Amino acid sequence: MTSWAAALRCGIVPHMHHTLIVAIACLLLGGPAAADDTVEIWPMLQSSLFGTRPIAAAGPEIVLSLPARAEDAAVVPVSILTRPRPETVPPRKLYLVIERNPSPVAAIFEFGEAAGSVEIETRVRVETNSPVRVVAEYADGSLSMTTKFIEAAGGCSAPGSRSAADEAGLGRMRWQLPDTVRSDIPNPVTLLIRHPNTSGLAIDQSSRLIETPRFVRTVRVMWRDRLVMSADVDFSISQNPAFRFTFLPDGRGTLSAQVVDSSELKFESSVPVAGEGEK
Repeated sequence: MTSWAAALRCGIVPHMHHTLIVAIACLLLGGPAAADDTVEIWPMLQSSLFGTRPIAAAGPEIVLSLPARAEDAAVVPVSILTRPRPETVPPRKLYLVIERNPSPVAAIFEFGEAAGSVEIETRVRVETNSPVRVVAEYADGSLSMTTKFIEAAGGCSAPGSRSAADEAGLGRMRWQLPDTVRSDIPNPVTLLIRHPNTSGLAIDQSSRLIETPRFVRTVRVMWRDRLVMSADVDFSISQNPAFRFTFLPDGRGTLSAQVVDSSELKFESSVPVAGEGEK
């Protein structure tokens, strides 16, 4: 059974792109892609996500970094950095697409004014050799894309590690910020979320049954009442999701995060941030 078939069988299609994934999976399973891994999936994804809008090739203003070969396909580091030219504005959204994953749209990131810069680092699962694409969407609706290829095997179907302590700490978040937060430059911040992010493709090593899918679905980070970053994500994000981004404060305030998972559980966390020069 292909990973697409397993995805349909387990019903593990996130609501944010439920129609997209079901439609593509049905097309693939009913056509030559079900038996031929060389069939291109991207045209169907592109049409479903962006319709007929043209996508330009991104230049050096979009930098996608990931290993050419995954050491651990369940935990693959990915970073996306934007370097807008002086005469242009940065994108407002970044689409991370792992083309041959069971659920290929791994994340849709949106950045607000409080982000300071448009960049993101995270860790993903990769099920098989696949193109990895980043599509940047700008305020005027224009699109640009950069692509890299990764060799990997079994990242989405690999069992995670879970314990009673993990279950007790479900949804707990941890923040990492610089010792000194400045108001004149974007400051890096990392948000760590304790969550199994189970895909529903792995076999539980104790029960030998397929794990129930349960994964983080949305992440929203605010600076006071202003958006820093939001993310629509799914099980293509690794266990215990981690996101590194930036924020640009204007004095003292509070960074807050709200996380919702596929079981509709909500988790919240916040951290106070002192103004520049304050302790």
